[in-house]
Amino acid sequence: MPVIRTATHEDAAALARLAEATFRDTFAATNTVENMEAHCRASYGEAQQAREIADASMQSFVAARDGALVAYAQLRFGPAPACVHATRPGEILRLYVHRDWHGRGLAQRLMDTCLAALRARGADAAWLGVWEHNPRAIAFYRKFDFTAVGDHVFPVGDDPQRDVVMMRALPSSPASSP
Repeated sequence: MPVIRTATHEDAAALARLAEATFRDTFAATNTVENMEAHCRASYGEAQQAREIADASMQSFVAARDGALVAYAQLRFGPAPACVHATRPGEILRLYVHRDWHGRGLAQRLMDTCLAALRARGADAAWLGVWEHNPRAIAFYRKFDFTAVGDHVFPVGDDPQRDVVMMRALPSSPASSP
């Protein structure tokens, strides 16, 4: 099973490749080539990942097996949409698993890592945006007690897509999760 750890600056190039590959795997069939190119250029380069890894308002985790990154998650701390009612919310900005690792429990382990990290940073709620046409992801988040509380726009290139905003409370002591 892959080892989950905090990302380091040395992970930036591999993380950029994994992030772009998993995004394309998940969304390329439902977006234009031009919009996918624009989104990937703006979001997943090595320099962008290095900045995000170094950003004190973010926390990045990677899952590695035999030296290769196979999954990752990124948290962001700061303002949340108005529909997220919490004093200290933390966002699960990204959580992706390479398709070769789907169905092996890695996503659940990564989510557990995210929720523990959010609690450790003092967050009282976790929130995320998930594309409205991604029922598999929505079902996964519901297993972790996330509920829909609103929506926001997630632009992919020049296409303003609708994300469902989901959140869950974070008790100060870890609750059992699936």
